[in-house]
Amino acid sequence: MRFEHVGINVPDASAMAKWYMQHLDMKAIRSMNEPPYAHFLTDTSDRTILEIYTNPNDPIPVYAQQHPLRFHIAFAVADPTAVKDKLLTAGATLISDGTIEDGSHMVVLRDPWGLVLQFVRRKTALP
Repeated sequence: MRFEHVGINVPDASAMAKWYMQHLDMKAIRSMNEPPYAHFLTDTSDRTILEIYTNPNDPIPVYAQQHPLRFHIAFAVADPTAVKDKLLTAGATLISDGTIEDGSHMVVLRDPWGLVLQFVRRKTALP
């Protein structure tokens, strides 16, 4: 068995996909220009895929109202501070910036739609 993707229902999948590609270095490997506007985005390693779509058949959560610990999308980065500065300029908002117990540097932001993004430089990388 192989992990394929994680999907999430968002308020404006097309705009979010554009923002993620422009500011998170993601690329679309498949996109729909009609409902539910699904966009399959991959990271720079082509290893992980995020599907974002807008499907009104289920109420779309108001992510900005959810506690930051409920759900997040995490990225391994070389310089969390540089990513934070870039994304704050692009419309993200800061939740936290600090060192966690194991010595890793972690920045947590909300994207312009309120979804929680985590950027971490781990002291010991995950496999």
